[in-house]
Parts: sequence; structure tokens; C-alpha cells
Amino acid sequence: MMTEPTRIPPRDDRGTQSAPWRRPRVVLWTAAGAATLGFLVALEIVARGYGFSGPITEQSREVIFAPESGPLLYGGLALTMVVLTWRQRLIALGIAAGVDVAFFLVRWALDADMNFGNGALWVVLGVAVLGVTRRTGQERLLLLKGTGLGLLLVAGHKTGDTWLLITSKTRATVLDAYVAAADHALADPSWLVGRFLNATAPVSTGILHVVYGQLPLAAALVGLYQLRRVAVERRFPAHHLVRTFLVIGLFGPAIYMIFPVVGPVFAYGTDGGAWATANLWPDVLPPVTDPQPIPFDGITPRNCMPSLHTAWAVTLFIHSRDGSRAMRWAGTFWLVGTLTATLGFGYHYGADLLAGVVFALTIETAMRCSAHGWDRAGVRLVALGTAVFAAQLASYRWLPTEMAARPWLYGPLLLLVTGAVVYAYVRTARAAREREREPKPGVPGQRPTPTEPEEPEEPAKAVGTTGAAPTGTDDSQDPDATDAEPELV
Repeated sequence: MMTEPTRIPPRDDRGTQSAPWRRPRVVLWTAAGAATLGFLVALEIVARGYGFSGPITEQSREVIFAPESGPLLYGGLALTMVVLTWRQRLIALGIAAGVDVAFFLVRWALDADMNFGNGALWVVLGVAVLGVTRRTGQERLLLLKGTGLGLLLVAGHKTGDTWLLITSKTRATVLDAYVAAADHALADPSWLVGRFLNATAPVSTGILHVVYGQLPLAAALVGLYQLRRVAVERRFPAHHLVRTFLVIGLFGPAIYMIFPVVGPVFAYGTDGGAWATANLWPDVLPPVTDPQPIPFDGITPRNCMPSLHTAWAVTLFIHSRDGSRAMRWAGTFWLVGTLTATLGFGYHYGADLLAGVVFALTIETAMRCSAHGWDRAGVRLVALGTAVFAAQLASYRWLPTEMAARPWLYGPLLLLVTGAVVYAYVRTARAAREREREPKPGVPGQRPTPTEPEEPEEPAKAVGTTGAAPTGTDDSQDPDATDAEPELV
């Protein structure tokens, strides 16, 4: 007796059956986008209240006017292009260069400010328009994710600048005296490394200036390496460097408002000018007295506690572990170089660096768990990191003189609690990687392992399809499916 062949539900671009599990992810992305927009609007309003432009205004003006940083905009374009094929990338770069040349000629004729990068921003926005108007389903979502990634890189930089301006306008006093006293428990590393760099200049300072200033470029290269297969697989990896990098830049400046610190080169060095307590850094250690808040100018950012450069360098180091040997060595070099530069240039105290390490590992764990699922070890580590970070800030604020009087106790204790968070992270991350490598049949988005039997092709032929893979153009397929390689134009 002949029976009608059973129709197999359409499969998405990751080799899994289309199912309602997609909808919660779309809702989550929509909610995240709305929250980000709300935050940017709030920051814009606060900035306007203090008499300067916020991140939305600064970003919008770069559509027409000379950008502040052309390389940053092209970095955003590079992140957006991970969702495009090589042919589409060449077209995108050609359009971006053409627009920049046109803007250059017009500015040259009008004797206006000269810079490049408008073309990159135009192409990023054009990819978003293409996704909304010419694509549907998973392809539309992929293009919008790529656009969001590129714009977030630029918006994150603008947001950070706005945060720093707000800290200088709203925090009339700084707590450097407290951190400097607490730093005695760590043997005043900023003063030690500062004298070392002065003795080895200009070779050491020249190298470290490049390392310190090009940390975003190093992070972009690692991020692009992690996202190199997005155009082929038509999906982003669940977790990558850029996610943690952006979240650190989003939440870190909020701590500056709670614990405003300008750094030893400003509070105790020549860069502080008339506002500096004394010209002590890096040759003379500051005296240990009863610390008091220090009045400071309304220009210098209060951007020391925690050290976000340290947090970013730690995150870069972590994610470079999954790369080639050259990338692992580069990640190690950038971590050591960044830590040396932050101390040796007088931008941070040793206490800032310890707080930055704990802050980075806590954020990284939370982002990894949000991507792969929360488990007991992840929850414990986030709770531990949060508690240690809060204890560090509290001890720097309320126990600095005791820490300076008993360095033999509090110095090792600070290193011990920071090392405990590092050790807990290493164990948790290692266990999480082992679980991720284990095949989990039935989990949406997981590609089948070699031991799993392949789906039979005969039923698929019975419903009017050929043996070839679905292209998204057949009416019998998922109406949300699209071409595997969408055209840019």
C-alpha cells in the first residue's frame, strides 16, 4: 500500500530544524537594542545638561562632517563586513573609499576640516538598509547584527568619551590620596615602574606608547580572527572578544562615578599642574598621612578605578588563548606591555590594576554564561568576583592607612584574593570548554558529530526538491529562508 511521504520540516542555515526557539532570541536582541538606545538617549540628555554633545550627536554628525577618528570608523566597517562574502567586502570597501574621496575633494574646495571615515560609516548604515529592505528571516538578522557590531564599536568609543567628560564635571574632588596610601601595601609599583621607564627611555617608552595606544587595534584583530567564519557559517559564534570588550567599556566608567581617581602622574606629578598635591611622582614616595579628598580641575577625567586598560588587556589575553601560537604570544606581550605602561606612565596605581583584573574576569564569566547557559560554577564565580571587587573598593576607601601601616599583611592579602578569582576563573573556563566540546544531540544550533547518522535525502525529494541543498528560493521551503550568499547591491 502506497503511503504519502512525510514532509521533513525545513532546516535553517545551521543544519537544525526551524523551531520556535528562534523567537526568544529575536525578542532578546530587540530588548537589548532598546535598552542600549535608551541608555544612549539618557547619556545624551545628561551631556546636554552640562553643555556638551552626547554620543548620539557626535555619531550623527560624522555622517556629513569630518570624523574624529577615521581608523575607528573603518574598524567598525571591518566588524560589519564579517557577515559579507569576499566579493561583497570588496564592493563595500570600494564604495567606502569612493565616498571618502568625494568628501575629501569637497572639503578641500571649501577649506574645511580634513579627515576620512565618512565612507565607512555610510557603508555600515547601507548594510543595515539592505538588511531591512532586501532581506528576510535569518539573513536580515545576520546583516543587522553585523551593523550593530560595527556601530557599537564606534558608539562605545563616543560613550566612553562622554562618560569621562561627565566624571570631570560632576566629581569636584578625587580619592587619589586614599589609593596612594593603600598602594603602600603593594610597595608602590607605579613609582617603581615609573623610575624604571625613566632609566630605560626612550626605547622602553617608545615601545610601550605603541602598545598602550594600539590596544583597540590588537583587540580588533583578535575579534576579527574569532569572527572569520561568520560569512561562511551565516551565524555568529555564541561568545567572542568584542562582546566582553564592549560591556567592559559600558559598565566600567560607571565605577568612575563611584570612585573618582585621576592617577599618580596627575595627582602627584607635573601633569596635574597647579592642582597636583606635590611634584613627587615617580622620584619621591607620597607621605602616609590621614588621606582626604583632593579638589581637582574640571577637565581631567576620573578614569582610574578600575583600570579598564588592564581589564581589556586581560580579556584580550584570555581570548588569544584559542588562537595560533603567534596570537598567544602576541596576547601575552600585549598584556605585559599594557600593565607596564599603565604603571610606568603614571596613569594608574597598583590597586587599580588588581581591581581591573577582577572586574574583567567577572564580566567575561557573565558574558560567557549568558551565551552558553548559566551553571552553578558560573554563578559562584560571578558572585565571588563581585564580592572581591566590592571588597577591594571598600578597603581602598575605608582602610588605606591600616593597609599602609601593615603592608606585610594587606599586600599578600590583596594578591591572594585576586589570585583566588584568577584560579577560580581558570578552573571554571576549562570545565566550560570541555562541556562545549561534548556533543549534545537535540540542542538547537549544534552541528551533528561524525557519529550521528545523516538525514535521509529521499523524503526531501518526494516533496518536489532536488538533491541539492535548499537555496531559499523554492516555495516549499521556509518563507524566512534566504539565499546563502546575499548580494550587496
